[in-house]
Amino acid sequence: MKKFLLMLVVASTIVMAKPYTVADRIQDMNEMASAMNIIQSGFFYNNYSTVEAGVAKLSSAVSRVQPPLEEVQEQDMLARYMNQKIQMSNKIVKNIGRRSLDILERFKDGDSTQAVQAYTKIMGQCLKCHREMRNW
Repeated sequence: MKKFLLMLVVASTIVMAKPYTVADRIQDMNEMASAMNIIQSGFFYNNYSTVEAGVAKLSSAVSRVQPPLEEVQEQDMLARYMNQKIQMSNKIVKNIGRRSLDILERFKDGDSTQAVQAYTKIMGQCLKCHREMRNW
């Protein structure tokens, strides 16, 4: 009975799973921007719980970010190679995840200067992605 229930849950998850789209990415980017604002507010008020909430929100949003279906299904191999969007997206997601944990650790240890530097490096990753993806 347990195996049947597990198989049913897995099958329904596969059937119900929708691909990650550009609209999903935009929603996640808006959530990441909101999280960055929360972290910044925590810095200004020297409030660890606010920084922690912002980092949790940022980590949650960045964990969902992935290349959208349009990039994954690009048929022209030369275009995929030249764009390198998938590899770049994955690398930036990894860097933001690591830096967000740095913010939390540094701020908790009382080293707000290093926490702000990690925040600035995350902003740099955001700008890097926007320059490449949006051609800013």
